[in-house]
Amino acid sequence: MKKNKVTSAAEAMALIRDGDVVTTTGFVQSCIPEALHAALEKRYVETGAPRDLTLIMTAGAGDSKGLGTGRLHHEGLLSRVIAANFGRMPKVAQAAKENRIRGYNLPQGVISQLYRACAAGQPGLFSKVGLHTYVDPRHGGGKVNTLTDEEIVKVVDVDGEEWLFYKATKIDVAFIRGTSADPSGNISMEKEALTLDCLAQAMAAHNNGGIVIAQVERIVDDGFLLPKDVRIPGILVDCVVLADAEHHRMNYGVQHDPALAGQIRVPVTGIARMKLDARKIIARRAAFELPPNGVVNLGVGAPEGISSVANEEKVTPYITLTTEAGAVGGVLASGSSFGAATNADCVIDQNQMFDFYDGGGLDMTCLGMAECDQEGNVNTSSFGGKLNGCGGFINISQNARSVVFAGTFTAGGLEVEIENGELKILKEGRSRKFLKLVEQNTFSGPYAKQRSQPVIYVTERCVFQLTKEGLELIEVAPGVDIERDILPHMDFQPIINKPILMDRRIFLDEPMDLLSDLLNLKLCERVSYDSDRNILFLNLEGWQVRQKSDIDDLRRVLVEACEKAGKRVNSVVNHDGFRISEAFYDDYAEMIEYLMEHHYATTTRYTTNAFLRLKMQEALKKRGLAPHVFERKEDAHAFLERHDMFNAAMGEVEEDNEAAAAA
Repeated sequence: MKKNKVTSAAEAMALIRDGDVVTTTGFVQSCIPEALHAALEKRYVETGAPRDLTLIMTAGAGDSKGLGTGRLHHEGLLSRVIAANFGRMPKVAQAAKENRIRGYNLPQGVISQLYRACAAGQPGLFSKVGLHTYVDPRHGGGKVNTLTDEEIVKVVDVDGEEWLFYKATKIDVAFIRGTSADPSGNISMEKEALTLDCLAQAMAAHNNGGIVIAQVERIVDDGFLLPKDVRIPGILVDCVVLADAEHHRMNYGVQHDPALAGQIRVPVTGIARMKLDARKIIARRAAFELPPNGVVNLGVGAPEGISSVANEEKVTPYITLTTEAGAVGGVLASGSSFGAATNADCVIDQNQMFDFYDGGGLDMTCLGMAECDQEGNVNTSSFGGKLNGCGGFINISQNARSVVFAGTFTAGGLEVEIENGELKILKEGRSRKFLKLVEQNTFSGPYAKQRSQPVIYVTERCVFQLTKEGLELIEVAPGVDIERDILPHMDFQPIINKPILMDRRIFLDEPMDLLSDLLNLKLCERVSYDSDRNILFLNLEGWQVRQKSDIDDLRRVLVEACEKAGKRVNSVVNHDGFRISEAFYDDYAEMIEYLMEHHYATTTRYTTNAFLRLKMQEALKKRGLAPHVFERKEDAHAFLERHDMFNAAMGEVEEDNEAAAAA
């Protein structure tokens, strides 16, 4: 006889003992086993047991007002928390801040992957994620207070490289969630927005001799579920709890949305446009960084707007948006549905998504920022006396090929006005974001520089770029004065060379034709030819190389222009505001080498960016090319004039020699 595993929530909670290690699923406001959290809270309030639990969780799972894991705040219920996010359980976070419980704030992806290590009986996880941040034991080891003394993160050397080793914590109880269950405990997830880590969590608890409690919304007969529809096999499940509709919402704001569950596909043309405010300005500017045919992750807050902008600009088909929760493709959801996607291509488990991210699969990410300092360090985890947690920020920011941090320039009451394509600051925010030193280091600027990772910082009024020398102001919004609207509201002086204007289209409430920029459809408009002087002028001001295909597009446009000229040309290139990742300098130099061999008589370029000049010179010299990279436009043109005079003089000498020989 098969055992019927369906039981009440109270009976399931009675199996939890004092001191147990409990893990629970959920992502922000989605896929939370609310009935299980409520039942555990009820048992503790009524009986005082179980006590001194350890809670392990990946993303925050709650509404920040007491639901989800926020229910577990009662004194004595928890003695230790290992989590990526504390912000969605503020009373638990406060207990940690006040040294009433021990706590660790570890990267979301690390916790997610540790479930697999626990399931496999491994002692822990090796990862580079967290190096040189507050998770690094040389900078705190992820401990959130002085009460927390055990080291669970170590720096280790493997073949001369630094790694972090994260110690696995064995799990006694796993709270998971699905849609349907049969009496044998087989679980399907047809109406869930995400699958998260439920399988790995169940396996980790089961293989440790613990118990697995699954919350579902319906019970079906044995044999009803098709084998490939079962996401957690019944061999791993001990208790199945049938939840009522209120405790089994898709998320706190949505009872059920079949489009988010992947049950249907819906038209997305009707998605409401964002109003033109500071948040949309930031999203619009960040959208210019999107890599065509690339894979992108968007964080919570200001970055969420990029998905809406991409849809509005009809860019969505040319990029693949993802969330760390496991959604791939489609239009990313926001608000209470954050983490899910409408019309997703697929949904994979959270730990597998972090494998993809950690391995370098992300072409770009856009993440929020609470604080930033002159070294380019960013804090999103602990600021203003609030323990928020890092979430997936560390995994994502350290491993994406390019990073955009996005947020308002100041916080707390900022008011702006956009009029006639210009930005006006009506009321400054109460809190500064650009500080001499961040309160906690969630992203290491020096480590990013060490690895030549491209990083920019986008606000509504200006854009900064991480350089070898520090944070450089590279763009300023129309209508914004640097001395009035930027410098007085920073705690440090950024590097200022020759910042350019942010694209005016960003500040007009009409389509930007972003697709043309991303696909380089108007790149030919940056090229002009003076036939009288035989000079090909290339204006790359504000243009950037996001990927190698951009260089291929530029080569094609230049070759076409040179062939139209019908002879070798002299080239002058404006590189002011031009951006290129270090990974592409050699490809760029190879293009110049090709043009010199086939189409150019000579070429010269100019930029006020000293670092760009240096890197360009190095790349060209490496290929045996004379760099001819100048600081000023005048110097570049003067070089061409000297070159023409030299060629003319050499031509006269050659003619004289030929005449003498003939005589």
